[in-house]
Amino acid sequence: MLYVGTELGLFVTVDGGAHWVEPRIVARVEFAEWTPDGLLRQPTFIGVPTDRGVESAIREDPPRRAIRSVARASTAPGPPTAVTDTELATLDVLPGEAAWEIGGQVVRLTNLDKALFPARDPDPAAVTKRDLVRYYVSVAGALVPHLRHHGLTLQRFPDGVARPGFWQKDLPSHTPAWITRRQLVDSEGPKQYVVVDRVATLAWLAQEAAVELHPWTATIEAPDVPRYALIDIDPGEATTWEEVLVLARLFRTALSHLGLIGLPKTTGKRGIQVWIPVADRYTFDQTRGWVEQLSRAVGQTVPDLVSWTWSKRDRRGRARLDYTQNAPIRTLVAPYSVRPAPGAPVSAPIHWNELEDPDLAPDRWTVRSLPTRLAEVGDLFAPALTLRQDLPTLG
Repeated sequence: MLYVGTELGLFVTVDGGAHWVEPRIVARVEFAEWTPDGLLRQPTFIGVPTDRGVESAIREDPPRRAIRSVARASTAPGPPTAVTDTELATLDVLPGEAAWEIGGQVVRLTNLDKALFPARDPDPAAVTKRDLVRYYVSVAGALVPHLRHHGLTLQRFPDGVARPGFWQKDLPSHTPAWITRRQLVDSEGPKQYVVVDRVATLAWLAQEAAVELHPWTATIEAPDVPRYALIDIDPGEATTWEEVLVLARLFRTALSHLGLIGLPKTTGKRGIQVWIPVADRYTFDQTRGWVEQLSRAVGQTVPDLVSWTWSKRDRRGRARLDYTQNAPIRTLVAPYSVRPAPGAPVSAPIHWNELEDPDLAPDRWTVRSLPTRLAEVGDLFAPALTLRQDLPTLG
């Protein structure tokens, strides 16, 4: 689907057809300036105001100070967040143990050809540590912005995902001095959490066989302020993928009706999650209560698919719409994080219309296929970095 804005209206192309429609929604957008062709330069979608109609929308010029601010931000130095082609080529020819220079840092790599993930049809090759390193640095340009302000809990599998792994919060003593960290206090006391602010950190985490990356749902600067309202469709043992899609479509309809932008992604396992970026004025109690109210409304439409029982044993195989992730010091698997399963599947952001794609599966994309998809569709979770939304009152 392609949307092109004009002075007359909206030109919509759907499945090869095209027609004009009358504009009925006003969007709030920040931008640097107007181009000579009347287009926005460096636009950032902010939200959909509920107090303005189309007739009140006029062309506005951005304040000059905003233009200067954009220029300063774009030239500010910082650690590299993307890998270069030369660095990738070097990684491909490194021996099993070597020192690799990436992003201005030297990362000591070991056991690069060790298989960490069993193969999955139709790909006959196991996924090695080298593959894991290559994947995480390849998607770093999209991934680092989603992690750089969040404490990170890791799930590591140094002996491969076929054997038990372990969760890690506190950084080990052998952590390189250049790794950014932040002391945060959770239920177990103070811990030094890793903060991913550069591509070299992702290379080091992959070397540590940190397969899963789980960021806090709040930032390290404001750990008590949620950045998202989180919808987690957690399938039960008897829940089919088609039933997961039914639930996801119901949430899509509800969010559209409410005028909210939700960002869906596959989990890389069996479910779908939706992240709703929210304004920085809510408490976790408020986001949890709001998501619970929305989830119960959705669940009432398909009561045979949903259970509100906490214990999986008592759910009789039905799905749970888990609103409890909206709580302090909770984590949720990051977009683009690898999952510990054969073939190394990835939690992948999707378009809402991909719910109708017969080829969609919760583990469709892997470390070998996701970089190509990312190059094709871009970071579908990018709005999460700037979008702030008010949660409407639910009747």
